[in-house]
Amino acid sequence: MDVNVALFAVYLTVLLLLAWPLGRYMADVFFSERVVGDSLFSPVEKLIYRLSGVNADQEMNWRKYASALLGFNVSGLLLAYLIQVFQGNLPLNPEGLAGVSPWHLAFNTAASFMTNTNWQAYAGEKTMSYSTQMLALTVQNFLSAATGLSVGMALIRGLTRKQTDQIGNFWVDLVRGSVRVLLPLSLVFSLLLVQQGVLQNFSPYVTAYTLEGTEQKLAMGPVASQEAIKMLGVNGGGFFNANSAHPFENPTPFSNFLQMLSIFLIPTAVVFAFGHKVRDRRQGFAILTAMLLLFLLHLGIVYAGELYGNPLLAAVGVADPVAMEGKEVRFGIADSSLFAAITTAASCGAVNAMHDSFTPLGGLALMLQIMLGEVVVGGVGAGFYAMMVFVVLTVFIVGLMVGRTPEYLGKKIEAREMKMATLAVLIPAVTILAGSAAAAVTAIGTSSVANPGPHGLSEILYAFSSSAGNNGSAFAGLN
Repeated sequence: MDVNVALFAVYLTVLLLLAWPLGRYMADVFFSERVVGDSLFSPVEKLIYRLSGVNADQEMNWRKYASALLGFNVSGLLLAYLIQVFQGNLPLNPEGLAGVSPWHLAFNTAASFMTNTNWQAYAGEKTMSYSTQMLALTVQNFLSAATGLSVGMALIRGLTRKQTDQIGNFWVDLVRGSVRVLLPLSLVFSLLLVQQGVLQNFSPYVTAYTLEGTEQKLAMGPVASQEAIKMLGVNGGGFFNANSAHPFENPTPFSNFLQMLSIFLIPTAVVFAFGHKVRDRRQGFAILTAMLLLFLLHLGIVYAGELYGNPLLAAVGVADPVAMEGKEVRFGIADSSLFAAITTAASCGAVNAMHDSFTPLGGLALMLQIMLGEVVVGGVGAGFYAMMVFVVLTVFIVGLMVGRTPEYLGKKIEAREMKMATLAVLIPAVTILAGSAAAAVTAIGTSSVANPGPHGLSEILYAFSSSAGNNGSAFAGLN
C-alpha cells in the first residue's frame, strides 16, 4: 500500500514540475508577440495563414470568434464522416476494409471525435483503415483539443482586458495551439511510446498460430502517433477496441505512467498560464488546488474500493477480495485506479481497465467526476473554463452575503453573467437526466443493457453522463 501511495505522490510531483514551465510557455505563445521558437514556428504559421486566407492581425469579438469556431468544427465533422464512408476507396488500407456502415455509426464517430468525446461504438482494428485512423480520427484529436485550448485562452483575454470587446483571433489561436503546443509535445511522447514498444508502422496485419493450432490476426498500424495526441489532447479514442488495456497500445508500466501524465499535463498547464497572465499566481494556485483536492478525494474512493474489494466476497470466505476483475495484471490495482480516476476527471475516456468491473464504490466515484462537469482538472481548456463557471457562481454568492457588488478580476458579475453560468451548470444535468430517463423506459434503450439488474441502470446513467460530459468511457451496454 505504501508503494502505491508513493506512486500517486510521484505522479503529482512530476505533473506539477512539468506543467509549471509549460504553463509559462503557453502564456507566451498565446499572449506575447515574441515567443521562444519563433524562428522555427513562425514560417510554418505564416504559410498556413497565407494558404487559408487568414488575416492574423485582425482580432474578433465573441460572436465572430464563436461563428468561426462552430463553422470550422462542423466542416471537420463532415470531412471525418466522408473519410469513413469512402475509406474503401482510400489508400493505406492493407486489410481492404469497406466504408464504415451503417451511416449513423460513421456520423456518431465523426460527431464524437469532433467534440473531443471519442465515444467508440466500433472495434478500431476491424472497422477503421490506417488512412481513416490518421486523416479522420487523429486529425480531429488535434483540432478538437486545439479548439478547447483556444476557447480557454479567449476566456482569459475576456477576463483580463478592460476596454475592448475583442478576445483574439480563433484561427491564430487554433494554429498556435496546434503548431507550437500539441505537435511538439505529441512528437516527444510518440517517440517515448515507440521506445516502450507501442506500434508505429503501416504493415499489413500479421497472421499468427496459437499453440492449439488456431489462426489469429495481430493488428498493426500507426498507433503511437495517435496514442500521443489521444492522451495529450484528452481525447481518449483508442486505436484498438481494448484501448489502453491493449498491450500494443500500452505495453509497460512506464508507458502507462506516460499516458496518465500526458492526460493531465496541458489542462494543468492552462491553469498556470492563467495565473501568469492575470499577474496573480494565487488565482491560478487557488483554482488548481480546488481541482486537485477534488481529484485526490475521488482517487482515494476509487483506490479504497478496489483495494478492499467487495465485502460480500470476504463475508463468504474469499481470502483475497481485492478487485482484480477487468484489470490488467501488469498494472494491478494502483495503476488501474489512478488511470481510471485521471481519465474520468479529465474528460478523456481512455481506459486501461474495464470500468464496468469496478466495485460499486469505485464506479460511483468515476461517474461522479464526469457528472461534476469537467471541473476536476478537466479537458484541454475545457477544465479551466468549466471551473470558472463555478468561480463566477461562488463570487456572486459571496458578494451577496457580504453586501458588496460581486466582482472578479475587476469585472462585475451581474444578472446576465449569472444566467449564463446557471445555464452552463443546468444544461449538462438536464441532458444526462432526460437521456437516461428515456433510455430506461424504452425498449430501444433497455434492449442492449448488458446487466439486467440494478447495475443496468448504472450502465445507462454512465453512458449519458459520459456523452454529455464529453468523456467517452463506458460501463459497457448501450451497443
